[in-house]
Amino acid sequence: MPGALLAGGATAAFLASTLFTQAAPAAPSSIIAPPDKIVIEVATVNGSGCPVNTAAVAVSPDNTAFTVTYSQYLAQVGAGSKPTDFRKNCQLNLIVHVPSGFTYAVASADYRGYAHLEKGASATQKASYYFQGSPDTASRTHPFNGPYDDDWQATDSTDWGQLVWAPCGVQRNFNINTELRASLGTADPKTNSFIAMDSTDGDIQTIYHLAWKECPQQR
Repeated sequence: MPGALLAGGATAAFLASTLFTQAAPAAPSSIIAPPDKIVIEVATVNGSGCPVNTAAVAVSPDNTAFTVTYSQYLAQVGAGSKPTDFRKNCQLNLIVHVPSGFTYAVASADYRGYAHLEKGASATQKASYYFQGSPDTASRTHPFNGPYDDDWQATDSTDWGQLVWAPCGVQRNFNINTELRASLGTADPKTNSFIAMDSTDGDIQTIYHLAWKECPQQR
């Protein structure tokens, strides 16, 4: 689903695997988002969890977050499922056009969905982050165990002081690869267990929170 979305400005940041901690990011009060608009262009959206026209990206008006909305992202096992349904994934490749003088890092990511897991069944949500040209990937996995029948939320976050910022003036695509897995375990195979980043009564949004700072002035 190629396309472009308008919002406020940035460069790319490489996320090392050591970045993510349980602490919430705390930005200095003097740091604000750039006033100029940016364009986030969706280069590609690929994966069994995000067929064509089932995922969309939008950026917040204050330039501090962008949201990915899914409508058919579900992994399931047991009754009514296909052998390949136990794992679904979605890779999002974004081109961030950055206004001069600013850079950004992804400070945290909030994932939301719904899961129904029978006793003995389990599921995982995993997200990996990397930037074009970097051999390193940051990833976090969140497990869920049955019995479970409720909304779920998982957050990956890092402290402000541990953020890694992109080199100013460098254009690098930002890649996000998410994955849902469901496992039957010891649950009755006649039952159905699933985990979704979507819902029957409305789309589920995954929110990526951005941290901003000004680039050093070149002499």
